[in-house]
Amino acid sequence: MDSLETNQNLEPVEVSFQPKATKEEVIERLKEIAQDAEDADKQELDSLKQNFYKIYKSEQETARKDFVEKGGDVANFVPEANTAEADYKAVMNVIKEKRNEILQEQERQKEQNLILKQHIIDRMKALVANPEEANKSYNEVKQLQQQWKDIKLVPATMVNELWKTYQHYIEQYYDILKLNNEFREYDFKKNLEIKTKLCEAAEKLADEPDVVSAFHQLQKLHQEFREAGPVSKDLRDEIWNRFKAASTIVNRRHQQHFEDIKQSEQKNLDEKTVICEIVESMNLEDLKKFAEWDAKTKEVLALQAKWKTIGFAPQKMNVKIFERFRQACDNFFSQKAGFYKSVKEEFTNNLEKKKDLCEKAEALKENTDWKETSKQFVKIQQEWKTIGPVPQKYSESLWKRFIEACDYFFEQKGKATSSQHNEESANLGKKLDIITRLTVIDVETNSEEAIKTVRALMNEWNAVGHVPFKEKDKIFKQYHTLIDNLFDSLNMSASKQKLNNFKSGLSKDGNLNRERDKLVRQYEMMKNDIKTYENNLGFLSASSKKGNSLVTEMQRKVEKLKSELELVSKKIEMIDDTSGK
Repeated sequence: MDSLETNQNLEPVEVSFQPKATKEEVIERLKEIAQDAEDADKQELDSLKQNFYKIYKSEQETARKDFVEKGGDVANFVPEANTAEADYKAVMNVIKEKRNEILQEQERQKEQNLILKQHIIDRMKALVANPEEANKSYNEVKQLQQQWKDIKLVPATMVNELWKTYQHYIEQYYDILKLNNEFREYDFKKNLEIKTKLCEAAEKLADEPDVVSAFHQLQKLHQEFREAGPVSKDLRDEIWNRFKAASTIVNRRHQQHFEDIKQSEQKNLDEKTVICEIVESMNLEDLKKFAEWDAKTKEVLALQAKWKTIGFAPQKMNVKIFERFRQACDNFFSQKAGFYKSVKEEFTNNLEKKKDLCEKAEALKENTDWKETSKQFVKIQQEWKTIGPVPQKYSESLWKRFIEACDYFFEQKGKATSSQHNEESANLGKKLDIITRLTVIDVETNSEEAIKTVRALMNEWNAVGHVPFKEKDKIFKQYHTLIDNLFDSLNMSASKQKLNNFKSGLSKDGNLNRERDKLVRQYEMMKNDIKTYENNLGFLSASSKKGNSLVTEMQRKVEKLKSELELVSKKIEMIDDTSGK
């Protein structure tokens, strides 16, 4: 059978209560709750607390608004003391003390009940372990069942486990009980009648208008169902499934009820968030005239009126969203007040700033460091845009002075950089011609002559000046790829030619041993040289290697030495083949 404890320790659900209109009404309701603190609803207490401070904040907001509308500076506003707060806290403390005492007593009683129920389970376990005595222990089992029913609350963490263990031994007892059929069937029939009525009662709760009340009634029915004895084995699943199905309907209605509340409160939160974003996104820096500020003030007041028509947001966000809105409104009215006071001073400051930029532009306009000076002109032009308006009588003349200095510099720069561009374009043509001549070099006919030609073209390349910046990387990569390929081919061709010449000069009559010793010494010297170069390269960091012509040359020498080392090795092999070693 499924556990009956699934509805016993549900998470607390958030319930909305009708808010009070005044702080005094909140305190009166708290006094009523204090008379019966045992049945106090924590969610209602939280709601009343929120209600109390919301009323207080609303009163202060109204007072602040009146203060500002009467010409007062929002920074000088001093809220009135919350005189009712002492009464509120006193009543809340009474409730908290009573509830703490009740809760402590309940927890003590739960622990005692847990011990009693564990004793009942231990006794049932002992009875089940002795099946031949089951008939004799029937009356004792009935007494144990009644005792179990009489013992109420236990610690929440033990409810399900305790019930499952108890139910297991009860059902096991009845399964092995060897009572006469009349006795057993009568007991099963009586329990079935009780559980059937509980099912009918649970099914009627589906039509209960108050879904919260229906949910709490269902919890009592679950307790009664759990305390009722077992039914015949063939009907256990059927009667439980019927009760569970009715419970599911009530639980779903209950859940849906609070989902609807949450959706409504979430919708309210979304609407209030949009209002906050509207006020926060107002670009107050663009408001430079009194008429513009008045128009925006009407918008803010309209949004405040709209706010009051929207209901509660979720409890954990309700105060936060209100604080956010109040801060946005305070910021608006504070800046509005500052504008009225500082507009004249701001115009004067702007005038001085723009005069200073004019002087900077005039001091820079003759500078021929085109790149750095261009950056400075761009910077002061951007700074000019960030400065607000100046008195009307200075505006046009000041702008004319500034733009004349800027135009003069950029005209001179244009004249100077046009000749530089032509020179770089000519250099690009020269380097492209060198690349063309490199591509037609024949490495097979005469490798030594080809190497001389390549090196001459490399010197010619290095003598050519800058090319246009956007072409720089592309042509550099093309050139070096071509040079690397040529040297690879030339080294291979030269090595092949040298090897053939060496082979044709070998003679068994010559002193091959002396030649071999000479090559072996040369081979060892080359290996040491390669190792030295590679060690030196290893000391260089990745950043220092990048774009370093010396590193490139060292790498070329290492590759050349490795190629020559291979050639020497092949010569030694040829001598060995000729001498028969």
